[in-house]
Amino acid sequence: MARIKIQLPDKMIAEVKIKVRITDINYGNHLGNDSLVSILHEARVLWLHSFGFSELDIDGVGLIMSDLGVEFKNESFYGDELTVEIYTENVGPVSFELYYNLTNQQNKLIAKAKTGIVCYDYEEKKVTALPEKLKAILG
Repeated sequence: MARIKIQLPDKMIAEVKIKVRITDINYGNHLGNDSLVSILHEARVLWLHSFGFSELDIDGVGLIMSDLGVEFKNESFYGDELTVEIYTENVGPVSFELYYNLTNQQNKLIAKAKTGIVCYDYEEKKVTALPEKLKAILG
């Protein structure tokens, strides 16, 4: 099976700090893979909130995640403060990609990830156009 290789784009749009909680730790005594995905979600929500948006309301448009890829590089442990850099690429009429680079307080790479995001009208139950305000933020 081919390994996922994530190349970070040039355009970083945000940086957030997230602490690893005790509930993020698995039976191996390190950050669980499911919890890493939750940390990506939290980072995305914090980024959106910095503009007054939520995943359900960006000028009336919601977001759904269409795909996800993760490269796990090193362990992370309870109490680590992770720096999550968020990058963007492939901004289209109804979708865009977000990339994430996660490092710990010693600047050790923990993971790289990519999510495909699609704009969605929850009332009409259909894909919809990228809002202009979000398009401007994504560049």
